[in-house]
Amino acid sequence: MILSDIWIREQAKKNSMIDPFVESQKREGMISYGLSSYGYDARCSPEFKIFTNVNNAIVDPKDFSPSSFVDRETDVCIIPPNSFALARTVEYFRIPRDVLVICLGKSTYARCGIIVNVTPLEPEWEGHVTLEFSNTTPLPAKIYANEGVCQFLFFKGDQACEVSYRDRAGKYMNQTGVTLAKL
Repeated sequence: MILSDIWIREQAKKNSMIDPFVESQKREGMISYGLSSYGYDARCSPEFKIFTNVNNAIVDPKDFSPSSFVDRETDVCIIPPNSFALARTVEYFRIPRDVLVICLGKSTYARCGIIVNVTPLEPEWEGHVTLEFSNTTPLPAKIYANEGVCQFLFFKGDQACEVSYRDRAGKYMNQTGVTLAKL
């Protein structure tokens, strides 16, 4: 069952599920973020890792080299054509044991050929969410820090899981900053 704004607000205030929490959608001249009817639109922090081929690195998920990226702290990240960048949410998430969270990109970016990918937030996972941006266009693309980039949808299981992400000591637990692939 998908969970409503009422439940999301209660969990954010009672259990710090989303920190900082923005009560309603904000968008004065920016891409909206905050609580929506059945989700929460998160913001992108100004920390970016942009793919580069300067060092002729090979992308290997079993042996990922930080030299594959250029680090930038900026309010507007330019992703080169047909390229990729990592960032993180401004918000820190603490997921309850009986909830799974799915993330979808915002239509404002999707309609510009920018795909936002995030793997599910598993029960009892917590941390800043690493965001994966793909620029599918032949043109440079902008990502705006401190503005909305994706929407998180919260689904309640029929019962609490037997083994949570915390129980199995998942490798991305309590991540802060932009977190690269780990084996």
